[in-house]
Amino acid sequence: MPIRLEPQPSLKDLFTTSARAGRNGRPAAGMFVNSGDPSTTEICASAGLDYLLLDGEHAPLGLETVQSQLRAMAGYPVVPVVRVPALDTVLVKQYLDLGAQSLVIPMVDSAGDAEAAVRAMHYPPHGVRGVGSALARSARWNRIPDYLDRAADLVTLVVQVESAAAVGNAGEIAAVDGVDGVFIGPSDLAASMGLLGQQDHPDVVAAVKTVIDRVRATGKFVGVNAFAADRARDYAAAGADFVNVGADVALLARATEALADTWCGAAAPTA
Repeated sequence: MPIRLEPQPSLKDLFTTSARAGRNGRPAAGMFVNSGDPSTTEICASAGLDYLLLDGEHAPLGLETVQSQLRAMAGYPVVPVVRVPALDTVLVKQYLDLGAQSLVIPMVDSAGDAEAAVRAMHYPPHGVRGVGSALARSARWNRIPDYLDRAADLVTLVVQVESAAAVGNAGEIAAVDGVDGVFIGPSDLAASMGLLGQQDHPDVVAAVKTVIDRVRATGKFVGVNAFAADRARDYAAAGADFVNVGADVALLARATEALADTWCGAAAPTA
């Protein structure tokens, strides 16, 4: 008897009417995973967050590492999301074939960039994704029935707006058919505005909120990176549908610093 499997939810499944109602109006909350360690990923996956964002752009995560992390997450009710290193058709195909159903594409500055991302995500005739489902974890080696016909409904494309140019084009980017949502990167946005390292500058915050408004006007979902709790709440109040509220490596860095301050600083306890 053939084995028939069903895929895990993808990111857009967090924004259905029923899923939103289940959160009682709060935005979806998730975090970056940058360490590349499957045990760390599994700890984060079982913490109760809505999604985890594996960062293939700013972390040393190759294809094999991402695949091992996806497997570490598979036993837990958390949505896996992968940020790919760049808008590259070959890379997008490979990450999809690994079984990453939800991709974030960085540095999307125009509707043309967004259209290219859509093409990379989908099989012909709607795109240029190479067909290798019988060989790939994405289709569970053809154990997901009718995968080729269903693939467009099973994947989520999120494009990243993180430049001053992209802010100006945010409405057109979000409106591209096949773009499911937009993720705002305040760090690169600040740098592009001549405010390197000043993610909380009023002009940067205003630009982020402009993108939130323009994306929501198209009916697409929109999220933002905000590690500071007050800023995350501010963006949620402004209408962000999801907020990336931390990163495994940042949490470890701050926690170990706190230990060092307590036990190795000038006021450390003595025997």
